[in-house]
Amino acid sequence: MIKTLSFGAMHISVAFLVVWAMTGDWMIGGITALVEPCVNTVAYHFHEKFWKRQGQGEAVSGTVMA
Repeated sequence: MIKTLSFGAMHISVAFLVVWAMTGDWMIGGITALVEPCVNTVAYHFHEKFWKRQGQGEAVSGTVMA
């Protein structure tokens, strides 16, 4: 759990620093650092559902998809 929290803090920090460096606006950097991980989490959920469905298709058909 500590590793997960550490990664989350690093992710938010990197997002903030990159956007702040690109825009020069700390508020936009902060908002992006808070919103982006939330959007990414939702996207990851659907990404996993897609790949889980792909894996089930392989098991049923017996073919390997590249």
